[in-house]
Amino acid sequence: MLKMARDESDPFKKLSDSLARNLLRYEEIELEDVTIDVEELQIRIPPTLRRILPKVKPVELAKVEFTPPRTEWIGKVVEVKLGAVAGDGGTRDRSYIIGGETTAPFYTFENPMPHPPVISMDVFDTKIRLPRTVRAHFEDVLEDPPEWAKMCVEKYGAEMVNLHLVSTDPYVKDTSPRDAAKVVEEVLQAVKVPLCVGGSGNPTKDIEVFEKVAEVGSGERLLINSLNLDMDLEKATKPIKEHGHVVIAFTQMDLDKARELNRRLYDYLPRDQIVMDVNCAGIGYGLEYGFTIAERARLAALKGDSELQQPLTSGISNAWAAREAWLEMEPRWGPKEIRGPIWETVTALSMLLTGADYLMILHPTSVNAVKDIVGYLLESGEAKGASDWTSARLGG
Repeated sequence: MLKMARDESDPFKKLSDSLARNLLRYEEIELEDVTIDVEELQIRIPPTLRRILPKVKPVELAKVEFTPPRTEWIGKVVEVKLGAVAGDGGTRDRSYIIGGETTAPFYTFENPMPHPPVISMDVFDTKIRLPRTVRAHFEDVLEDPPEWAKMCVEKYGAEMVNLHLVSTDPYVKDTSPRDAAKVVEEVLQAVKVPLCVGGSGNPTKDIEVFEKVAEVGSGERLLINSLNLDMDLEKATKPIKEHGHVVIAFTQMDLDKARELNRRLYDYLPRDQIVMDVNCAGIGYGLEYGFTIAERARLAALKGDSELQQPLTSGISNAWAAREAWLEMEPRWGPKEIRGPIWETVTALSMLLTGADYLMILHPTSVNAVKDIVGYLLESGEAKGASDWTSARLGG
């Protein structure tokens, strides 16, 4: 309250009114360069005035328009077709196209992903040692590759089957190329999804095996897994090209070697018959190295590196090489029946984020979870029917 003359013409009356109005509006006043020449000036603001001063509170957040940052990429991943339907000269009931990306993985705000990743499951041509958590799902078919493949497709929803001909290894059973090809033929009859066929990893024997496999699968556009720099590439690619198949170019986490292998394969095969595998390791077993190499390969492709513009495959089942995925451990690690599929699923998610177009998975629960994750990332919404880890059936 300002104590001063009540004369309306008094200039101090105008000053007091102005001070009062501004105090009500701003709650505080700072005077600068002001000289007041009076005998006595007393300003008193009663407590009641403080209580009635309005406190302005925001009723909503400020609305600011957000535009996601966009990167203009100049490169494009090659599109590769897997499997052949009747119209293409094959007998598959479907085919898949992988690749074609023009932006970083799942950056749908920049460009839509032209094709979703393909989720496949592993099958072996002979009984091998598997973690009990995995074996429980396939106990009755471990020595019957066609039935194993059928179970993967019909019961567990595999989009493709990876048939590994490990028995052809000279140090395992040394199965002949002709007998191995018969197994491939039986699996092709048992399931109608596209098929990926892998060898034993022996560079000499695999060439012989792939030649026979290419013949029995002629026209089916098989995915042959795999060729590497230790092989006679001219000899290895001849039947693949002749019978219209696709090949995986495998290197061990080395982009220079990946470029070299692709460059050499370009002399014998068109680009739409080549996909890359730069190797993948599971959590705790080198995942960070595999992730980095695959990510660098994809970003280089988008930046215009034509020697790295092939689609990427990833062996997610390598996650089971880490003992923490399957070993009985102290309680804080949780039950291995759940820990193992989570181990494989997180490995898959990591590689999806590098740009993997084709995933090879072993455990059925992992397949379901990865499908949910892909659906969520592509739809940018809530995952529908997401796997419930606490109530999932873990065996049988």
